[in-house]
Amino acid sequence: MTLPVYRHPDLAAVRVDREVVVEGEEAHHAVVVRRTRMGERIVLADGRGTAAVCTVTAATKGRLAARVEECTTDPEPLPRVTAVQAVPKGERGELAVSMLTEVGAALVVPWAAERCVATWRGERAAKGRSKWEATARESAKQARRAWFPEVAPLATTAGVADLVGNADLAIVLHEAPGGTALADLDLDDVRDLVVVIGPEGGITDAELARLTAAGARTVRLGAEVLRTSTAGVAAVAALLSRTPRWGLSRP
Repeated sequence: MTLPVYRHPDLAAVRVDREVVVEGEEAHHAVVVRRTRMGERIVLADGRGTAAVCTVTAATKGRLAARVEECTTDPEPLPRVTAVQAVPKGERGELAVSMLTEVGAALVVPWAAERCVATWRGERAAKGRSKWEATARESAKQARRAWFPEVAPLATTAGVADLVGNADLAIVLHEAPGGTALADLDLDDVRDLVVVIGPEGGITDAELARLTAAGARTVRLGAEVLRTSTAGVAAVAALLSRTPRWGLSRP
């Protein structure tokens, strides 16, 4: 079984045999919620590629100390996946963020698509983003990731078009017949991949036209129509399974 992961904000100065201290909410979660005790081995990660295997030397409420046994820094995995997720209603947003984090998304961009039922404005936008950030952080630890995903501010369609235009490859998941099959996409030399997931009501013709004009390709995930909270994870997983990130070469 792999070791539990906790976040440390800065591991730049970490060295083997030195002590590292975790305080605040993260220490409370480790000690009180997860019941971490002296002598246990854990992993501390800064979310930017550096991870330290440690042995706990002290565990009190609000403070966790550990001695470093090993420290590694991994480069950011490529291709770097940006998931543009139309904001769904209820808890489906957190579900989508959790699963996208688990399969390897590097950036999640909430999108105010025209047919979104849920709307983020003012304090609600800040609260929604905060929830998504917390979900991404906890899911990254659960998935034992060295690199934690970021959650961007709410994007307009114009902002999404800019992301599409700057990507090596961008796809829009669309249920209409036609488009490109996932298996036919050429992933060679793709370092930046953007996957756009529309709302439950679908992407409008105007949105689709703007995104394809910016360079996106439309993709249909087979004959079934997936919900917005699951379509993105299915697409990202299928794509990454054809890259070295999942240990497989292209077929």
